[in-house]
Amino acid sequence: MPDVLRRSTAILTALCLAPVTLACSEEAQRDIERAALEKVGDLATERMAGGDSGGDGKNHSRDFINIPIEVRQIADNVWQARGVGNTQMVVTSEGLVIYDTGLSIQAAKQRRLLLEAVPDLPVTHVIVSHSHADHASGAKIWLEPGIELVAHQEFEEEQRYLKELEPFYYGRNRMLFPFMPEEPPDIEILAYGGLVPTMTVDQPDILTIEQGGTVMEVLATPGAEGADNVTLWLPKEKIFFSGDFFGPNFPQFPNVFTMRGEKVRKPIEYIQSLDQVIALEPEMIVPSHQDPIVGKEKIKADLIKMRDAVQYVHDRTIEGMNAGETVYELMEEIKLPPELEMTQIHGRVSWAVKSIWEYYATWFHWDTTTELYHVPRSALFPEIAELAGLESLTAAGEAHITAGRNIEAIHLLEIATTAAPDDVRAQTALRQAHLNLRDAAIATTNNTYEIDWLSLRIRQIDAILAGEDG
Repeated sequence: MPDVLRRSTAILTALCLAPVTLACSEEAQRDIERAALEKVGDLATERMAGGDSGGDGKNHSRDFINIPIEVRQIADNVWQARGVGNTQMVVTSEGLVIYDTGLSIQAAKQRRLLLEAVPDLPVTHVIVSHSHADHASGAKIWLEPGIELVAHQEFEEEQRYLKELEPFYYGRNRMLFPFMPEEPPDIEILAYGGLVPTMTVDQPDILTIEQGGTVMEVLATPGAEGADNVTLWLPKEKIFFSGDFFGPNFPQFPNVFTMRGEKVRKPIEYIQSLDQVIALEPEMIVPSHQDPIVGKEKIKADLIKMRDAVQYVHDRTIEGMNAGETVYELMEEIKLPPELEMTQIHGRVSWAVKSIWEYYATWFHWDTTTELYHVPRSALFPEIAELAGLESLTAAGEAHITAGRNIEAIHLLEIATTAAPDDVRAQTALRQAHLNLRDAAIATTNNTYEIDWLSLRIRQIDAILAGEDG
């Protein structure tokens, strides 16, 4: 975290957490705490919005941090606070139901703006779509005694492992999303984890909340962003609150499994969840990223297309495995047919193939005995470079680049740069191969994860060439 942000956070934390007076009510102290947190969040968001875009002239993941925090009414009884993660509010005559709570650093402002839009009604329920921080970490700022916290039965387990592995995951996430602070927030109310649901749901059950004449159904829809996905359905209004069920865009080829890590997601469960949503025939989808989608027929057609695309990739992968093809052969071969083509800006077909293959066959690919042991191929790179010659390896890598074989070039050049990390020629060639792959990604799928990864590697190589650490 930048020094100015750390200092400001420390000052505001002291204001936020120190008891004001013995006579101050708990409610008043919570208001003071939230006001201080809003200032922390404004400063943090401002600082993060000025972060590195990746050097390719596009914002990609940084687009989300640049979304202004503002409130809009999207249906007669539904309001939304925008941000990195949107927060939705269903208004009933007896109280307010919140669906998703955004990032902890933005939640205080989102809460204030929503309650100013519809004053004088209590919050009765907070529903979190899943355990990811951009959907659940703001819940602590909303919760008060008497408010129900609603989540999937698996929410606590998903939250547990993400919290226990926070140093591992946070570092990966920040490398892909460089706008993030250098360290996780250490203020309890902003820190990830510690949420204990008071109401849970698991498939095939439906949790019905009926309040002030409004019927809301909490659906267990796992398989998209993890095992603990819940969505919210308003049957009378035909509004479907999707959280991250589709990912940040709709329609798109989904992240059956994310390259940044996390537990395996189950492809068949996701297909079944999509079937469940198709049967609802929603007229509006309200995601927790981006804008609402309206139009019953178009929504249904796109839902079917997403389901059929995932099913197609799943089935072709199974066929290839049964035919004895390797995971790498299948990653190259399997493409969506023209009638199922859709944007791969978030998930990629080839990654889904690998995810499905490893979901069924796990980590041992039966390629080489060395997969069973602790010595990686990279341990031999210096010896290979000495045997082959650094200049020969680099020249061969450059020849692959000239021929448009950038992946092959990276294989060779990573041997060279592991053996001689300060070799300018090898590092320059390695940088060019990554730059070429990034240009190709921007021109084709425009996949944000791929582009952000390639941008990260280019930044790392630039630092080496500049003589910097890391």
